[in-house]
Amino acid sequence: MVDTLRVAVVGVGHFGRLHAEKYAALDGAELIAVVDSDGERAAEVAGPLGCRALTDHAELNGLIDAASLTVPTSLHHQVGRDLLGAGIHLLIEKPITPSVDAANDLIAVAKARDLTLQVGHLERFSPAYFALTERVTKPLFIEANRIAAFQPRATDVDVVLDLMIHDIDLIMALVRSPLLSVDAIGAPVVSEREDIVNARINFASGCAANLTASRVSLKTERTMRIFQPDAYLVADLAKRKVTSRRKGKGEMFPGIPNIEQEEFSFDEADALAHEIAAFVDCVRLGETPAVTGEAGRDAVQAAQMITDSLQTHRRLLEQSGVI
Repeated sequence: MVDTLRVAVVGVGHFGRLHAEKYAALDGAELIAVVDSDGERAAEVAGPLGCRALTDHAELNGLIDAASLTVPTSLHHQVGRDLLGAGIHLLIEKPITPSVDAANDLIAVAKARDLTLQVGHLERFSPAYFALTERVTKPLFIEANRIAAFQPRATDVDVVLDLMIHDIDLIMALVRSPLLSVDAIGAPVVSEREDIVNARINFASGCAANLTASRVSLKTERTMRIFQPDAYLVADLAKRKVTSRRKGKGEMFPGIPNIEQEEFSFDEADALAHEIAAFVDCVRLGETPAVTGEAGRDAVQAAQMITDSLQTHRRLLEQSGVI
């Protein structure tokens, strides 16, 4: 076991800066450097944290044991492959890559070098998700809504890989069944890519999920409703609250069972700090991460199926002259 892990953050935009701050405050990790193609931005982040500011990730070779990769998604494969090839354990922000083939390549490199590859699906570290995992047993239907105001930070991908990927990963982790089919519609509103998407996905278990993601809304919402034979659960991921309604003993009316309701509220938790601490522990102890490269790839594969369906819908819009 490594006592202190030497770490770096590659890409220190808004989210990368947060990664760097979490590492700097974490026992068992030493923040050696931050890397960004913008040298001034790297220096601005590195100064208060007392680490080196670099502009080329190749300079990390031999300096560190592990890194967070928080560059734009379009660069994940290229930069991730370089870091893994240099023997560096990797926490790569979601989505792991834009394509399944690229994800498989990173997984293969990590396995060949016996390296930890964790994907940053942050919602997996929220207390509301942990509460759901304890209560979801046989989901039949899931409805997820994730809507937010437009942010120009991730326009290199559509809203599926930007926002919907969170709920794709959560739902696949809860359902634990192969994906059979998808049907999706969407629209480009602000960017050239789809900014709002609705998708229905069907699983081999018989479960179906309806997902809506928007990055052009006037409010923020992150909710999930789950129906199963004995219960109906509502999770408000933003407000950190889960409500459960289950069949109880006795009857409220003839033939209609009593309904027992429970509400669980959670104190504000730093999911990113938990995610990074879990990554550091996995590397130090040689454990398997909660969100493996394979889990990240499977989410991208589902996202690709949704994107393929969106292309069919887009062609229909173009033919009709709507766009």
